[in-house]
This record gives sequence, C-alpha cells and structure tokens, in this order.
Amino acid sequence: MKRSLLIGILSLAGLGLTACNATGGSPSAAVEAQRPAKAGADRDAHGCIASAGYRWCAKTQKCERPWELAKREGFAKTEETFDDFCGNR
Repeated sequence: MKRSLLIGILSLAGLGLTACNATGGSPSAAVEAQRPAKAGADRDAHGCIASAGYRWCAKTQKCERPWELAKREGFAKTEETFDDFCGNR
C-alpha cells in the first residue's frame, strides 16, 4: 500500500514539473525583441564594428580605432580631433 501510494505521488509530481517546463513552441516576438544583438553585429555602412571601437576614417580609407590612430599620428585622443584628422565632417 505504501509503495503504490509513493509511486502515485512521484508520478503526479513528475507530471506537474513537466507541465511547468513546457514552452509551447517557438519564442514570441516579444521575447525575440528582448534578445541582445550578437557581439560584432553592429557594422556601419563602411563595415566598421562600433562595439569593437572602430570608426571610419576617410583619410586612411579604412576602419580605425581612434585612440590607436591618435597615438600613431600624434594627435589628441578626442572625437573632435579624430574627425578633423580623418576629414569626417
């Protein structure tokens, strides 16, 4: 008697836990909108990845990290001086 009661209780508990875990198919549009974009998926029109620190420089005709270009070319590490150097205005 005790054994069949225990089996019945465990079966019901298992069914209850399984029912709570059901997802009901594919994620809804709201869930899709909450997911963050993948890293590196933020390329601009020139293909520069902003999340990695790259910006387009018209003078060099390539994606540059402003602080690296500033060190290499000897100008201040500011957005304004980067834009002035690259002619991005």
